Amino acid sequence: MKRGAQRLGFAAVVVTASAVLVSACGGAGGATSGNSANGANGGGSAATNMAASGATAVSNRTELDIGLTAYPITMDPLTSSAWFDRQVMYNIYDTLFQLGPQNQIEPDLVQSYTVSPDGKTYTLNLHTGITFQDGTPFNAAAVKFNLERYMGPTSTSRSALTSIASIDTPDDHTVVIHLKQPFSPLLSILTDRAGMMVSPTAVRKEGKNFGLDPVGTGPFEYKSSLQGDHITLVKNPHYWQPNEPKLDMLVFKAFTDPNVELQNLESGAVQIIDSVPPQQVQSLEQNQNFRVISQPSWAWAGYGLNTQSGPFKNLYLREAVNEAIDRSALVRVVLDGQGVPGFSALSPASPGYDKQADTAPAPNPAEIKGLLAKGGEPNGFSFTLKTLASDQLTAQTVQSMLAQYGIQMKIDTLDAAALGAAQDNHNFDAILEGWSGRLDPDQNMSQYFYTNGPLNWVGYSNPEVDQLLTQARAQQSMADRQKTYAEITAILQHDAPAVFLYHKNNILAMAADVQGFPYRSDGMVRAATVYFGH
Repeated sequence: MKRGAQRLGFAAVVVTASAVLVSACGGAGGATSGNSANGANGGGSAATNMAASGATAVSNRTELDIGLTAYPITMDPLTSSAWFDRQVMYNIYDTLFQLGPQNQIEPDLVQSYTVSPDGKTYTLNLHTGITFQDGTPFNAAAVKFNLERYMGPTSTSRSALTSIASIDTPDDHTVVIHLKQPFSPLLSILTDRAGMMVSPTAVRKEGKNFGLDPVGTGPFEYKSSLQGDHITLVKNPHYWQPNEPKLDMLVFKAFTDPNVELQNLESGAVQIIDSVPPQQVQSLEQNQNFRVISQPSWAWAGYGLNTQSGPFKNLYLREAVNEAIDRSALVRVVLDGQGVPGFSALSPASPGYDKQADTAPAPNPAEIKGLLAKGGEPNGFSFTLKTLASDQLTAQTVQSMLAQYGIQMKIDTLDAAALGAAQDNHNFDAILEGWSGRLDPDQNMSQYFYTNGPLNWVGYSNPEVDQLLTQARAQQSMADRQKTYAEITAILQHDAPAVFLYHKNNILAMAADVQGFPYRSDGMVRAATVYFGH
């Protein structure tokens, strides 16, 4: 079919903070039980299908408005590195594999697969009869095209696919992936950007502009956008999954202020938001008009320190900042119980988690002053942190902690695009870094800390870390891998290319009449099965 996609379209109605204060209608409900989806384990106690027990009929509402913490930087998986990009892309693209409700890895575009006894050959049998949204066929050649594209030099997924030696396509519906050595994270990686299948025809036509007019096989097609404001997707009428999607339209609306995003949920301008300020969770849980999901995530949050220029080229100054932060106090102030302190890239929800490795010592003033002296700055020093508006409370709290030791941190607040440009150009002293997390531990570390990794904006390089990351990828036992990741963590804590701060819960909220929401531990909004009930 032909697509009439436009790059600019109608403007979404975005409710401002002042307007919401006058017209908000979400705060009138009394406290009820059962309207929160809190639980102890990611993906476990949160409902797979968030249908409310009181829903008796399907509403005729066909548009879902979704609040995002920032406007997506790109809709091309090739170069995407942002959380909010993925929120949109998971609705445009299907993946070769997908996450199940208990974090199990399941086939998606792949119908079945086998792995050779030596772990070096993966044979994927694809579903038949699937087409991209531009009418071109999804087949083995398309999979080969995509994987080789993601292995290329401009791809943010390239470091995750270096184990691939070659890809064969013996027929239209069979793909054989040959590895250089066993690679434990492969299937997990194919649930994410590297598994998102884009139309080869559209890529060849659009080139570098593909991210402005994306084409996948997913439940919704790109229709239009207004830069910085909203992105509109419409139902894919030829979607291969029966009876999906339920809705006709998705509108993703960007908010730079998380409190304004919440106010738009309360006013009804959006019906799902991808983040809730932790301090607002309890009151929102008590409102019968809304439902909250707060679940342990795989994420880590922190600040990257430029190891190649500026003050943090000095190891001792990096160590001083890393040790000066009281993470337990930070979590009390910033997360209000919706997360835990973090001192590593692996959270308690990760299968590779090591509690001892993730526990930071309390700040020791004598040690911190000693590090400053070794770094040639006994009275402290100054630097600038580049961050987002959504990080202000964390940044201000860290700023106060560092000031006790004469370390003056200036806060430069940028929008997402400017922050991304600063990262890409290595133009920062310190910069907000955060990773929404992946099921396999490798994907929480390698892209950031492997030499020349695609997200290694800080310019960190340690041959021992490279060797250990490679070793962990080949290990088949998670117990063995856990020990290797603990070794890597110890080195990163000493070298301090990043200051890990905490592991925040995935916190999403939605209107009570939003039904069929399939929560997964990556915190993504997948809307194919969502509908409105009344």
